[in-house]
Amino acid sequence: MSGGVDSSVAAALLAEQGHDVIGLSMQLYDQTEGHASFGSCCSIDDLHDARRVAAAINIPHYILNFERQFNEQVVSNFVREYTSGRTPLPCAHCNSDLKFATLVERARGFGADAVATGHYARVERDASAGRYRLMRGVDPAKDQSYFLFSLTQDQLARAVFPVGDRPKDAVREYARLRSLPVANKPDSQEICFIPDHDYAGFVAKHADGVSTRATGTGVVVDEHGRVLGTHAGIHRFTVGQRKGLGLTSSPTGAPMYVLALRPADQQVVVGPKSSLERTTLTASGVNWIVEEPPGPIRVAAQIRHRHQAAGATVRALGDAQAEVVFDAPQIAITPGQAVVFYEHTTVVGGGWID
Repeated sequence: MSGGVDSSVAAALLAEQGHDVIGLSMQLYDQTEGHASFGSCCSIDDLHDARRVAAAINIPHYILNFERQFNEQVVSNFVREYTSGRTPLPCAHCNSDLKFATLVERARGFGADAVATGHYARVERDASAGRYRLMRGVDPAKDQSYFLFSLTQDQLARAVFPVGDRPKDAVREYARLRSLPVANKPDSQEICFIPDHDYAGFVAKHADGVSTRATGTGVVVDEHGRVLGTHAGIHRFTVGQRKGLGLTSSPTGAPMYVLALRPADQQVVVGPKSSLERTTLTASGVNWIVEEPPGPIRVAAQIRHRHQAAGATVRALGDAQAEVVFDAPQIAITPGQAVVFYEHTTVVGGGWID
């Protein structure tokens, strides 16, 4: 229970259905008196909101200290990825490594059979195959299955998503009808531990002891290696970025975009938008929710959360790797982000873009 409307409604729905529900909230960073917290999700106010909801629906509520795990599995990865020239996806790590790994183990200590969250996704058991299927939420604008691609069969067997089968408007309406104290609470839009959106400042502050790569200055070069300017650290850039390059214009006057990041040389490579187009990618850390295919299969592949899935052929390469070939060129395929494979509304699998 994060203190938001989605997890609050998830808990209320399960309690209403007669399940024995226990509310668990994660304390992700030090919130002792006088300490400046760097987060917005699961803040002290959010934890109070979660407790108020638990009291309103008459269920017990506990706060679990996940500070060490959150720092090791989410924050450190975030910093390490940025300083390695990649663009991290912390929500996916938080979901797989905390909510459906560490939290499932903690839940067993309470005698719980399953872990429910407020994610907009669905789980169904495919009796014929003897496996669980992860599916998109019915509200396409809120679907969060992209962040859950790494869930294992054991984790899916214990996962429950009570709001995944209804649109967001219906979730808020239910919260109002039940008089939940968070019914009109705004959704959180930013990465929870960087509420001011200053990713570069956060990375620079936390890089010591986390990353082996420096966050120092370097040069901006074009595709041919010509130096066009300087920069204050590759952690300030991501593939596809146009603004904030520190360049007045390209030699031709056309807009310039970040094409690649070379951390070993501290170089930011820029070029025209057309040079961002690619038709292939490889992915590592691939998790097949359905069984690993013996040969190439057709999928709709999604390379960012707010990105339209595109027709593609994916082929397993072994050793948790895969190759994806798109039917049409894709813009800004970004290392560090996830590529998730769909068959209609079902998640086939996914991995991390190399």
